[in-house]
Amino acid sequence: QVQLVESGGGLVQSGGSLRLSCAASGFSLDAYAIEWFRQAPGKEREGISCLSFRDGSNYYDDSVKGRFTISRDNAKNTVFLHMNSLNPEDTAVYYCATDLQRSCPKESGSFALYLGQGTQVTVSS
Repeated sequence: QVQLVESGGGLVQSGGSLRLSCAASGFSLDAYAIEWFRQAPGKEREGISCLSFRDGSNYYDDSVKGRFTISRDNAKNTVFLHMNSLNPEDTAVYYCATDLQRSCPKESGSFALYLGQGTQVTVSS
């Protein structure tokens, strides 16, 4: 059974850092792409980053380039989102998702087959 569990969210001051985790089970992260997206109240889903070790279809949204980094721990079958220089505009619920595809989606934020429960990130000014 495919399952994704996010953790690591919380309240942080502007300029601070957080590391989100996405623990996967039921499939191997080195075979399929994983995407992080976020959704703030009243706003549409926003794709942030995607990681695929099968091809070069990784991406970072312009809003997080240079501040966020996606990485993977094979032994733990876990993907991380390292978030630095956070600002209040980063406040949202963050999700990891997969469609069990080898490549990242052409339309960012579109993975929807399997999602985690989300983790809240709140950045105070």
